[in-house]
Amino acid sequence: MHSRSNLLSLAVFFVGLMGYAQSEKEVTPKSYIAYKTSKEIVIDGDGADKDWEKASWTTPFVDIEGVETPKYKTQVKMLWDDKYYYILAKIEEPHVWANLRQRDTIIFYNNDFEVFIDPDNDTHNYYELEINALNTAWDLFINKPYREKNTVLNDWNIDGLKSAVKVDGTLNNASDTDKGWTLEIAIPWSVYKTSYFDDIVPKDKFWRVNFSRVNWRAFYR
Repeated sequence: MHSRSNLLSLAVFFVGLMGYAQSEKEVTPKSYIAYKTSKEIVIDGDGADKDWEKASWTTPFVDIEGVETPKYKTQVKMLWDDKYYYILAKIEEPHVWANLRQRDTIIFYNNDFEVFIDPDNDTHNYYELEINALNTAWDLFINKPYREKNTVLNDWNIDGLKSAVKVDGTLNNASDTDKGWTLEIAIPWSVYKTSYFDDIVPKDKFWRVNFSRVNWRAFYR
């Protein structure tokens, strides 16, 4: 049994905040209860820590254009401790590829996995993280959604970010068929602090979190 103090509630949105094609259909946000880990998770891309076994996978992502079942499956798990917010993403992909290696380049030009965090749930002043299969990260702060006239702070960094990728197959090899890639992330709570004395770990609170998976069509023929 998990005590109430060991719960972290996250409202999880699978509809992107970015200005991609949007469906007219109203979407009811999903929610996820993340549990506190018994010890710090080792970020190696394996997802082998015992505490991950206790965490549930989300339902598979739906297509942002309104298609209920994308061709390739994406799911995540979440955990936390007093220092980090942990994310484990399982990304099905028959040909895993990536070529962007410089941090803070526009990672969604590659297939990638994206995290949007909006602690006060107002769709403004939120944090974005994108990572490709080479484990190259782009982290930024946005004051308004992309569809509005906004300001993007590209020099905002997640100090202390940990991430690792494990490819189940071969990276950038079109001659074989891969199963996909696993991405493991640890984001320090400290990057979301709003004041010196603020306890930002959202125990028993709901935060708005969006996950997005970008998959370009027919990169390999």
